Amino acid sequence: MADSVLPMTVRGKQLLEAELKKLMFEERPTVIKAIEEARAQGDISENAEYESAKERQGMIEGRIGEIQGKLAGAEFIDPAQIKSDRIVFGATVVIMDQETEEESTYQIVGVDESDVKNGMISILSPIARAMIGKKAGDAFTVQSPKGDKDYEVVSFKFV
Repeated sequence: MADSVLPMTVRGKQLLEAELKKLMFEERPTVIKAIEEARAQGDISENAEYESAKERQGMIEGRIGEIQGKLAGAEFIDPAQIKSDRIVFGATVVIMDQETEEESTYQIVGVDESDVKNGMISILSPIARAMIGKKAGDAFTVQSPKGDKDYEVVSFKFV
């Protein structure tokens, strides 16, 4: 799936762009300066500050490349513009556990945007995949290591 285009909300794009900007214009110059200062101390073969700064530089450059790749390979979707009578990417869905009758609300978002504690689940998660294509009132089952769980779609909207 690495070569396929993955959807991302406009909000997710903005978050990645902000992280990229911070890495490129704040963290990268800071680590370059740290490397220069460590070099100025003389022998770099046993200089812990130099090694640490070079390692940090590698991590920053790796993350910059990763973010640029994700932004280049994503399809950006504004959930508020979606008009569908079925659950698709971007939907905010209210579901009910059929065993406990407890309701939960989730928004189906891109892989990098998922944050289960805040109700944002990845399009690739088992529960999101089970919800895709459903309508209000439809029941669905999610297979998990703890066993199958049955849910019902209470409602959904695109915001």
